[in-house]
This record gives sequence, C-alpha cells and structure tokens, in this order.
Amino acid sequence: MLVGVPREIKTKEFRVGLTPTSVRELAHNGHQVLVESGAGDGIGFPDQDYTEAGASIVGTAAEVFEKAEMIVKVKEPQPQECKMLREDQVLFTYLHLAPDLTQTQGLLDSGSIAIAYETVTDRHGRLPLLAPMSEVAGRMSVQVGAHCLEKEQQGKGVLLGGVPGVNPAKVVILGGGVSGMNAARMAMGMSAEVTVIDKSLERLNELDTIFDSRLNTIYSTVDAIEAHCVEADLVIGCVLVPGAAAPKLVTRKMVSEMAPGTVLVDVAIDQGGCFETSKATTHDNPAYLVDDVVHYCVANMPGAVARTSTQALNNATLPFTLALANKGWKRALAENEHLMQGLNVAHGQITYAAVAEAHGMSSVRPQEAIGI
Repeated sequence: MLVGVPREIKTKEFRVGLTPTSVRELAHNGHQVLVESGAGDGIGFPDQDYTEAGASIVGTAAEVFEKAEMIVKVKEPQPQECKMLREDQVLFTYLHLAPDLTQTQGLLDSGSIAIAYETVTDRHGRLPLLAPMSEVAGRMSVQVGAHCLEKEQQGKGVLLGGVPGVNPAKVVILGGGVSGMNAARMAMGMSAEVTVIDKSLERLNELDTIFDSRLNTIYSTVDAIEAHCVEADLVIGCVLVPGAAAPKLVTRKMVSEMAPGTVLVDVAIDQGGCFETSKATTHDNPAYLVDDVVHYCVANMPGAVARTSTQALNNATLPFTLALANKGWKRALAENEHLMQGLNVAHGQITYAAVAEAHGMSSVRPQEAIGI
C-alpha cells in the first residue's frame, strides 16, 4: 500500500502521523510511504530521518493526498484537506466529529473511508488510541492549570501545592477515566488537595484503591458538581462519551458563582467541552475570561509536547496502521471488530451512531456501508 503523511496544518500543531521508526516498520512490511517535506521538523525528525527509514519525500500536501491510498495524520482534516480526499481513500486520524458539522459534511462529500483513532476499541471496551493523548492531556492539564493560577495569568495567585502553614489549592477533576486519573496523579504529586467526581462507583473504587486516602472521590450528582466546583481553585473537565458530544456539567450559573481567578481547564474540548462557557482556543491564544474565571480550552493540548505525544501515539496506532496496510482496509475492518468501531464515515454515509445523533443526521451500520 502507498501510505501518505502530510504535514499538520492546525495552529501550532507539530505532531506528525508517523515517526521514522513507524515508517521503517511499514517499509519492512513491503509498503511505500510518502512524507511531505518538513512534516517532522518541529519535533526533531528531519526529512533525512524519513528517507533513511525508507520514505520518499514530496514537496506538498497535494502530492501526498493525490498519490496515497491511505492518509495517516494526527489531527482532524482541515477544510482544505477534506477537499483533497477522494472516493475510497482511507483516512486514519483523530476526527472528533460530534461537535464539528463542517468536517463531517466534508468527509461525507469526499466519499473517503474515515477511521477515527478516538473510537477504536479493545476487548475491554477501552479506547487504546485515545488513551496516549488522554494521558498526555491529563498530565498537562495540571501544568497549565498551575500556570493559569498565577496572578500574572489573571488567576488567583495560588500555588498549587501551597507551602508549610498555607493551604494547598483545591483541585476538582470531573471524570475519573484515563485523563482524569493522570490529572489526579499530577495534582497530588504537586501536593494539591484533589477531588475526583465520577458517575461510576466501580471507577471511584478503583481510584480509591490506587491512591488511598490521598484522593477524595465523590459520586457525580448535580449537587456534588455544584458544591465542589464552585469552591475549587482549579477545575479540570475530563468527561468522555465515546464519539459523542461531551455533556455540559458545569453551567453558566456555576461559573458566575466562582471566585475571580478560578481556573477551568477543559480537556474535553475536542468533543465540544464539558463547561457551558467553553469555546475552543489555540496555543497562540489559549485562555480567556468569563466572569473573571480563567478558561483554558486548547483543542490540541498534547500538541504542546509534540515529540512525546507523537511517539506515544505511534506506539498505539502502529499495529492498526500495519493491519490496514497489510490486509487492505476492508479486510482489516472485517477481521477486527475493534478497528471496525473506528469507522465513522464511509462512502458518503455516517457509520457511527453518536456522530449522526449529534448532527441530527442518519447513520448506517459500518458493515452495511462497506458491503461486508
């Protein structure tokens, strides 16, 4: 198969779909790889590394899209990239379609086979291709939250861990999944007072076992969210409904009742965000104020640590990329029900029910869309 890797064009996005190591694995399996010149420059993977791994370098993204049978990216295709996709061409990347009607329509119009990292499952029902970036985003959320709490950033002027004789910051984490657990680990490591709110008693039990009395675990109700978030110094939103829009757990009214300089970090912003006052931002201008409450809502947060993120992502995606290349997309999907769960759009039809529901559109079973 001819696999293409374009340079990412989203603002301040330096991650790349394939590392030179992954390219070498594909070449070892008999595949050709086209890489857009400069795709890995931002994270220390120059063109020479790719050519030594067996790739061919081309000058433009248009050449990659025109020639490749499968496009491997990191972020969702931008409008100009959607226009370059064609019938039956495979796109393997993060999509996050539920909050993005424009992209959804662009993929439908292209006729391409769009497989989303974030909805591929494993035998335990987990999301193995989302997990690496959830780990990164969870850990980063505490770093950026601590920075935003500084007075210079319009925060409260609170040190996350406090000092002897002074209380630490109160950190509330909504959602105890992969990103929430990693956020809790980092926040406790910085000696903050940490509370995780989740609707799964089983998950709260697991977190209590892992972290013992260092972590406060609370069952999720409207009352609990309101009581804990309004009193917090830092609120981190880590809720996830696979493939669907995130629920709005923190209301506009709750935000208005928070103390000036409180910080909200919305890790769920890729799926529309879990704060009613959230709107997607970029690394160029990451934060804004609502009622003097700082909102950090960068939609590609792991892109700030692009080298670590790219390597972690490739560790998870490479087996699936190889399966798609070795077997062809149709056979690879047919033989792996978990990869089939990643199919969101095919031949002009939505194949993931939660995406269709978010846009008030119809969907078909993925098997029906691809004719197996």
